[in-house]
Amino acid sequence: MIIAIDGPSGAGKGKVADMLAEKLNYIRLDTGATYRCVALKTIENKIDISEEEKIINIAKNINIDILEDKIYLNNKDVTKKIREYDVTKIVSPISSIVEVRKILVNWQRNFVKGKNVVVDGRDTTTYVFPNANIKIYLDAEINLRAKRRYEEYKKNNQNISLNEIIDNIKNRDYNDMHKKVGSLKRAKDAIYIDSTHMNALEVVNEILKYIK
Repeated sequence: MIIAIDGPSGAGKGKVADMLAEKLNYIRLDTGATYRCVALKTIENKIDISEEEKIINIAKNINIDILEDKIYLNNKDVTKKIREYDVTKIVSPISSIVEVRKILVNWQRNFVKGKNVVVDGRDTTTYVFPNANIKIYLDAEINLRAKRRYEEYKKNNQNISLNEIIDNIKNRDYNDMHKKVGSLKRAKDAIYIDSTHMNALEVVNEILKYIK
């Protein structure tokens, strides 16, 4: 069974997916983490985001694995590293490279075969897993989304201003909605949940109603 959670940056997809997977004893797949791995390797190799062929080559040759909620890149735990702001700033344009998407979507689809999975990402209900058993589109007001990101960066000792985060989210929203492949949009059969005035547990409980 596949439960797919879609929606924009900062809507709470990750936390909700974590909690839901734990309650159901399902495997958790964050599709965005795979793109973040490519972005991290791009930074480490000092490659400019305009050098698409080099980035495609990274996607072809890196080894990504997920074990017990940890993300491994070439056998190294990068769970925290891929969440740093430098990675966040470039992950959207990198995920817009069509060939990179094809490579990683193929990896994602192979990963879930034969598993019960809670998967989240910006195109999981429309492009990656259009036949998911349950589809959720999780949304929230942009200032709240930015505040959530701000608190995450603050917790990890990353000094990023709230205004900078708001600008980054606006740019990511626009870029994600205008991708050639896998653009951010609400699937016709997705359940819409606005988390602006809900905490993560309330969202999880709402999703569980539909599953039951």
